Amino acid sequence: MGSITTKRKITMKKSLMISFVAVLFTFSNNATAQESVYGEDGYRSLFNGKDLSGWKIPEGDGGHWNVIDGVIDYDARSEAEGDKSLWTTEEFGDFKLHVEWRFKGYGDHLFPLPTILPSGEYLRDENGKIIEPLGPNSDSGILIKGAGQVQMWCWSVGSGELWSVRTDESLPAEVRAAAVPSEKADQPVGEWNSYDITVKGDRITVILNGITVIDNALYPSMVKTGPIGLQHHGGINSKTGKLQGASSLVQFRNIWVKEL
Repeated sequence: MGSITTKRKITMKKSLMISFVAVLFTFSNNATAQESVYGEDGYRSLFNGKDLSGWKIPEGDGGHWNVIDGVIDYDARSEAEGDKSLWTTEEFGDFKLHVEWRFKGYGDHLFPLPTILPSGEYLRDENGKIIEPLGPNSDSGILIKGAGQVQMWCWSVGSGELWSVRTDESLPAEVRAAAVPSEKADQPVGEWNSYDITVKGDRITVILNGITVIDNALYPSMVKTGPIGLQHHGGINSKTGKLQGASSLVQFRNIWVKEL
């Protein structure tokens, strides 16, 4: 009986070892595949996974932009006096950008969350007032050359919106409508999302988790060259001492760029 039990234990150990090796092999293949996609195709990394080399930390930030467990981590509490966003030290013209991001949680206060219609207008009640139910939110964005922004938030319209285009009432209706995501493709808060953003001239395409949510939209204010930024938003409410409802409790990883 003892020898049978011993054989079973040995068999189980072998099975576990085989499974472990299989997992390592799969992980290795996935890592290699990612390197081939972004390396051989002309992409280069903007984040080394260790520190913020190549990034301009806001003066007086106080360590709130940080690297934790191989990802860029931000708690929306930068102590900088001026711009609190994190920018690349390098500037870019036309490019393709891959970046993965996730929200860690929500701000301490609820936030008005209006519904954005396909036209870019807000859903209103019978009296013409914007309908703004309160809900949990977190808010950030990818800043494009200091002139544009690809939105990240918890609104029902989904991430990917071109905020400054949609809200500019001086622009033609079709331009504003093209700045609204075609669908909500976000993962739940706490899970990773991927952006693949193409900027060419004054046109921008945004792919969120494999779905094209902004398709070659016009961005009239786009400039020729500029840095890429990770947006600070919200921060401490001076009255309550807690985080505002639209604060950037966010992490970033796997940031790759290909210049066109």
